Amino acid sequence: MINVNELLSELLYDEKNPVLFNSGFFFYFFALFMFCYLLASRSKQARVWIYTIFSLYFFYKACGYYVGLVILSAIVDFNLSRWIHYSQDKKVKKSLLILSILLNIGLLFYFKYTNFFIGIINDFTAGHISALKLILPIGISFYTFENLSYTIDVYRDEIKPVSNFMDYLFFLSFFPKLMMGPIVRAADFIPQISQPYRLNSEDIGKGMYLIMAGLFKKIVISDFIYQNFVQYIFDDPSKHTGLECLIGVYGYALVIYCDFSGYSDMALGIARWTGFKIPPNFDSPYQSSSITEFWRRWHISLSSWLRDYIYIPLGGNRKGKVRQYINLALTMLIGGFWHGASWNFIFWGALHGGALAIDKVRIDWLKRSKKVFTGAKGTIFKIVGILVTFHFVCFCWVFFKAATFHDAWSLIHQVFYDFQPEIAMELYNGYTAVFWVMVMGFVLHFLPAKAEFSMENILGRIPVVGSVAIMVVFMWLLVQVKSTQPMIPIYFQF
Repeated sequence: MINVNELLSELLYDEKNPVLFNSGFFFYFFALFMFCYLLASRSKQARVWIYTIFSLYFFYKACGYYVGLVILSAIVDFNLSRWIHYSQDKKVKKSLLILSILLNIGLLFYFKYTNFFIGIINDFTAGHISALKLILPIGISFYTFENLSYTIDVYRDEIKPVSNFMDYLFFLSFFPKLMMGPIVRAADFIPQISQPYRLNSEDIGKGMYLIMAGLFKKIVISDFIYQNFVQYIFDDPSKHTGLECLIGVYGYALVIYCDFSGYSDMALGIARWTGFKIPPNFDSPYQSSSITEFWRRWHISLSSWLRDYIYIPLGGNRKGKVRQYINLALTMLIGGFWHGASWNFIFWGALHGGALAIDKVRIDWLKRSKKVFTGAKGTIFKIVGILVTFHFVCFCWVFFKAATFHDAWSLIHQVFYDFQPEIAMELYNGYTAVFWVMVMGFVLHFLPAKAEFSMENILGRIPVVGSVAIMVVFMWLLVQVKSTQPMIPIYFQF
């Protein structure tokens, strides 16, 4: 006997239990979505409507009636872009673009940064302005940046505006990228909407591998390490030895990578299964031998967005070396602020901006001196570069994760002044499973790309219906594993 009230409670938005990619509800949602999508696969219009309806419902399950913001944003920028394109007056075009930028940034600012600036005003004026009771709509940073890139590209005459509103709403609400991206460009995505829906063995294998790998990263590695070790360290670093804190930082480096890239992998895999190719968002970033290389491998969609719409418009490297370094620093400051309304995020961005500027000096010096390291010497320099880059990134993660500057400096203090290496065996015995999962995570991260291609080829030989069935079983098994522990929320909402 079906309990109607229980069914409705599952279908309606629950503020305490928003839908996540690794929640049980999502797996049923995904199975039903794929069934409906495959039934409509021959009709472009039917595919768009089904995908959009499921996406908007997914938004609703994630953030309630804030789903209206996605629809409103789509309506505004769909029309503004068309007016920009068809206007013959350059001043009108520019005015419309500025309006689009102000509306999008204003919406993001209101929900994400209002209380942050209220706090600053109170601090400087000893005021008592009450913070607003705002809920940050999930995904708002992503679809805001997608709206901006779209209208800017139309203004630059790099793309033509979309003629069908449903196509644009579909692009903006595309649910696989809702949680944690990647940031998708309209120029890359919208032309694929009209293409016939066909899957080959590569699509099946690649999509299946990405979905399974993403779930494994998120549930088996990220959530396990965070729940059983990392959260205890960052809750109050002063209560732990320096050795515990250092391993906690290494653990968080894995947690944030596996959490973030896990969601992105799932987005790419679901997109691939539904006929869309989205550029990869991560490329084994901890294998980077310089901070410049790291930002070519980490959150690639954000890095390229910041480059194309902030760094280059600021002048890029066209106005001298000093200006280039300033532009890099400003771009990364904005990138840090984009991640969250906190001085910690701004400081994190400043650290990376300064490091990128210094690395540009190093690269320019190597070019001028024509120094090239090959053979054993080149290998040693690469290994040293990887170790230095990884530890700098980990140092920055401390400020990214810590709740306050005090907590961040407390953790760093413990590492340098209260290390206590003699407790290593005791620590290992207490967290054996956690440390072996960490070892597994780093080993998998440093596996060569050939291993990934081999797995994709094996999975690609399975028919699409069999792949869907295997995925549902795999997801169900992970849900059973996950049901023994509380769900882990997203660490920073976009």
